[in-house]
Amino acid sequence: MKTGRRTVAVAAFVGALGFSVLNAPAAQAADTGVTVSDIVINNGKPIVVGTSKEVEPPIRFNIALPSGYSTADPSRYTAYPFLYRGSINTAADTGENFIQPGSYTCYEIDSKHARCEGNLYIDPHPSQEHVDSNSDATTWKVGVSLRLWKADGGLKAEERETRSTTAQLKRAAKATADASPEPVTKGRTITVTGKVTRANWSTKKYDAYSGRTVSLQFRAKGADTFKTVKKATTSSTGGLKATVTASVDGSYRWVYYGNSTTGAATSAADYVDVR
Repeated sequence: MKTGRRTVAVAAFVGALGFSVLNAPAAQAADTGVTVSDIVINNGKPIVVGTSKEVEPPIRFNIALPSGYSTADPSRYTAYPFLYRGSINTAADTGENFIQPGSYTCYEIDSKHARCEGNLYIDPHPSQEHVDSNSDATTWKVGVSLRLWKADGGLKAEERETRSTTAQLKRAAKATADASPEPVTKGRTITVTGKVTRANWSTKKYDAYSGRTVSLQFRAKGADTFKTVKKATTSSTGGLKATVTASVDGSYRWVYYGNSTTGAATSAADYVDVR
């Protein structure tokens, strides 16, 4: 349950020029005295992105304010984490290799502290620069943007800081499965084929993913869980093929567990009636 008065909500900043809204003309860098701590991105899990669907991984963090500032007046300060690669200032100023918050809301703990939660915003569309190269499937650094505003609305001080926290971005993968014949006579051979593909962020298509070890799993009719019965390696076209002996009714699926640059993929299950 959330506690504390809501102090500030940041609207979603989307579109090609979204980053420029959060990165308005800057004053000379100076110590703001604002602290952003306890940053957690996507609950500590890798962020998996495909070729078209927008992804909004959750974020949460805490804010502590300096003397003269209060959570009762959220218009006087701005503080949020972001992801970047390369130079922190180049990324934040240009929007290239830069992933910003989509939206977040802060809840007052006391006059100097707030607890914030929301999401990052990642759009793989070609018009964006979030993930426009397969080299983006790597470890991203975490930075924070901090600003203090004067009573008249002018910018008093700002700074950007890097954090030891990181986030892993991965290319999405897909898997398919087809078991045949259906139905099948008990004791006969069932052939299970399939294919594994993964997102190509440069072309915005899914390409064959070769040389991957993939598990063939089976769940008998009435059972609760799948069990691995065989493993196979994808061909140059991403294809999979394995044979098993028909014994009882049940479903087959292929499962790829992913790696450091690619997310996991589980095919839909294909049911086979054994007679």
